[in-house]
Amino acid sequence: MAEQYVVDGDGKRTAVNLPIEQYERLLEDLHDLAVIAERRGEEPISLEEVKRRLLEDGLL
Repeated sequence: MAEQYVVDGDGKRTAVNLPIEQYERLLEDLHDLAVIAERRGEEPISLEEVKRRLLEDGLL
């Protein structure tokens, strides 16, 4: 099922209906982009540091 548009009397698109799975994927993408924007100013860390932290937390 593809998206469906709602149009006004002039034929201008005013809304869209999406399958719920597509809508949920878009929400996830939006959240990911928000996290990236929040962390833009952070200093990057090395892969070794990531591994060390994961080991300390028992996640690796």
